[in-house]
Amino acid sequence: MVSEESPLLASTAPGANYDRFSRDQKRWIVFIVSFAGLLPMFVSATFVPSIPQIAKDLDSTHATVSLTVSLSILATAVGSLVWAAYSSFYGRRLMYLWGMPFLCVGSCGVAMSTSLRNLLFWRFVQTFGCSGGIPLGAGVIGDIYKLEERGSAIGVFFGAALFGVAVAPFLGGAAAQYWSWRNLQYSIGVWGLLEMVLIYVSFAETSRPGTLGIDKLTRRRWIHITWVNPLSSLWLLRSPNLFAGMVAQAFLLTSDYVLLVPMAYTIGIRYGIANEAIIGACFLPNGLGNFLASPIAGHLSDIVVRRWREKRKGVWFPEDRLRATWIGGLFMVPLSVGASGLITTYVGGPIGLSLNLLCLFVNGMGASPFSYVFPLRDVIYWILQVDFVLSPIASYNVDIMHSRSAEATAASAAIRSLIISAATALVIPSIELIGVAWTNIIAAIFALTGQGIIFLMIRYGDRMRAVVDVGYTTEEND
Repeated sequence: MVSEESPLLASTAPGANYDRFSRDQKRWIVFIVSFAGLLPMFVSATFVPSIPQIAKDLDSTHATVSLTVSLSILATAVGSLVWAAYSSFYGRRLMYLWGMPFLCVGSCGVAMSTSLRNLLFWRFVQTFGCSGGIPLGAGVIGDIYKLEERGSAIGVFFGAALFGVAVAPFLGGAAAQYWSWRNLQYSIGVWGLLEMVLIYVSFAETSRPGTLGIDKLTRRRWIHITWVNPLSSLWLLRSPNLFAGMVAQAFLLTSDYVLLVPMAYTIGIRYGIANEAIIGACFLPNGLGNFLASPIAGHLSDIVVRRWREKRKGVWFPEDRLRATWIGGLFMVPLSVGASGLITTYVGGPIGLSLNLLCLFVNGMGASPFSYVFPLRDVIYWILQVDFVLSPIASYNVDIMHSRSAEATAASAAIRSLIISAATALVIPSIELIGVAWTNIIAAIFALTGQGIIFLMIRYGDRMRAVVDVGYTTEEND
């Protein structure tokens, strides 16, 4: 039991739990889970540019077909909670293997859809199947890497997974324009099949022996099916630390969506860009920032943890990792979004466009969104966000909830999505009412508020953990 008299979480020396896999095996595992983490991003990002073509083929409207995007958000929120909860009972490997068939069948179903009803159903199945990629990946890395290495590994995982951020919108638009949206969905199904085979052949279970729910059963059938409540993961957010971290992430990410959701209505109109492919290309600097910053941020958070442990002669405060967020949260995120609003309003021509692209790159470095043209908010707000602010927070969640890291990740993402969706729904009306500059300035204030919450976590994290014990990591179970 955690109390205010025992506020610190102590870590153990590296032991057998982290020596089960060699360095090369760990790298291979990270490669596999990163490859799986790419799937939900491609499934989401490549669908949006296909909507006009799908609407034409199904004799429907753009707005009606866009309902599939909103439905997929429900599928990803539910799916991430389901796969995370069951991974604590059956293990990570089985959840990957159970999810991929849903993705493969769902992708083929989407490709063969002849009506909106069919499309809605199969889109739900498809997105549900791949939604475990991020929370399961975070859980796997928590299983195999010790504290001082975990931030770097999570940074590499998200950096590799977010490679899709830079290329998926462009590839999806190109496929919709020059190939076929149906063939694109078949291709995603084949990708899922290859991933399933790869996991089956070369991916070992990473959960610690004896810690899974099924390992603790005294009697079990050959095929043992147990009900696990996926909503139980949400109860973890009664922890003040996890809840505060989730709110801080939501406030910081709002700035990203303020830049990206109305791209066609801000940068597009201001600089006379009407071509959707060129608008999509404007997201590349932000995706490149995501890809480059994630490993750097993860490594930086590990350095901060080691240095502060040395200062305390081996005593570990988990909140030390959050000190790595100052660069992104205090400077890069708020300054980039505020500057972009002012530049869009007052600087025209190629210079203004170039400066805006620079702001997008810096914002991508500071906090990572997954982007495409409106309705962006309906596609991606569920995905775990990283980089100079959010990679340390993601690692922090794994640090303090090691035994339930996948569930903590999924619960945080699910509730955060509700906050962000409500906020981003106001972006375009706000731009129409008070203009781009003031809208972006308000978003920058939200970002600074999020960083303020992180400061409070660093300052009072030990007392916050003492309020409610949700099974925090301790010296005995790390």
